[in-house]
Amino acid sequence: MTKDVDLRPVAKEDLPLLDLLHNTSPESDAAFDWFGFADPAAKHRRWAENGLLTADSGTLMVVSPDRAVGSVGWRSMPFGPLNRGWNIGIGLLPEACGQGIGTRAQALLTRYLFAHTQVNRVDAHTDVANVAEQRALEKAGFTREGVMRGAQFRNGSYHDMVLYSVLRSEVAFS
Repeated sequence: MTKDVDLRPVAKEDLPLLDLLHNTSPESDAAFDWFGFADPAAKHRRWAENGLLTADSGTLMVVSPDRAVGSVGWRSMPFGPLNRGWNIGIGLLPEACGQGIGTRAQALLTRYLFAHTQVNRVDAHTDVANVAEQRALEKAGFTREGVMRGAQFRNGSYHDMVLYSVLRSEVAFS
């Protein structure tokens, strides 16, 4: 896993990259990220309001070595009336894939969330066909929990998703 990866808050000049990563088209290379067209200005409005960092969700840029190559995000997931955890996701430029950048970014995000919030669990879901992301999550310390059948509607059909998680006690802070 490469060490030459960092996370930082989203800057205004990062917004076009976020648009590229998260408002793709059905013909793009982002086979697992096409959910239909979305309001192209929504992310810009949210960035102007709160920098894409709130108590319930957030987005950080993935930087390697000195340029933004993607983003990681998280959102709150309830586990009953008293507990919550985080669900994380990642989007990388195609040229940043296959180099360990995603593994390192997700490991850094997980450590960040455990260090700065009181949750005990971080999870991630990925398409059963997204073997590269499954390997990246496992290398980042996540445990495969199982398959969620027909959990995600994308591009005209339902897809099975693999559920991964990591607990606070399983993460080293050194």
